Amino acid sequence: MGEIVRFIPKSEIERARLIREARAIYESIFPSTGPVRDPRESDDQSGTQS
Repeated sequence: MGEIVRFIPKSEIERARLIREARAIYESIFPSTGPVRDPRESDDQSGTQS
């Protein structure tokens, strides 16, 4: 009880699908130059020691 169900229009679902498809095509044409780094890694490897 009290659960909220969000209605998602078909147009929004289709838009999300098209964006995923476009990103996949872009990635196949222009592959990443290197491994994607997690921004949190830069904090761990900042070179400063406590």
